[in-house]
Amino acid sequence: MKVHWLALLLIIGAALSVPVVSAKIVEEKDGYRVMTGTDVVRLPDLSSISSSSITLGETHWYSTLVSSGRTAFYSGLNWGNPSNSLSLTIIAPDSSLGPYYDSSDGAVDGRISLKITKTTGLSPGTWWSDVYGYSVAGSQSYTYTAYAV
Repeated sequence: MKVHWLALLLIIGAALSVPVVSAKIVEEKDGYRVMTGTDVVRLPDLSSISSSSITLGETHWYSTLVSSGRTAFYSGLNWGNPSNSLSLTIIAPDSSLGPYYDSSDGAVDGRISLKITKTTGLSPGTWWSDVYGYSVAGSQSYTYTAYAV
């Protein structure tokens, strides 16, 4: 089979031009590293998924018990409507992280996916998640999940 060098160069160039999506560090505080992006998404713990709806200025609180020895906290907020804006703040027993917005990962797509790590391990105890209706017309439905591994 004869390979044309021009065709080969075009194929290699196209492959190299595909953007690589990787985790983006959005905050480092009190030993915690908060990352967002498509590669931080992990299969959800189905027992931790909550669904609700929220209005402008409304706050919903969720608690997650984190036992000792855990190394990562995953949090996902999905409302799918980028014309409305929700924010997410995570409150660990020893730190407050956020707030994070739809644009925190560089894409406005109606979702916030976080992975939170700490080199010495996550602080055990109750972690609180604050979902806030930052800019909402009417009522916005959403799903939220949070769990530690």
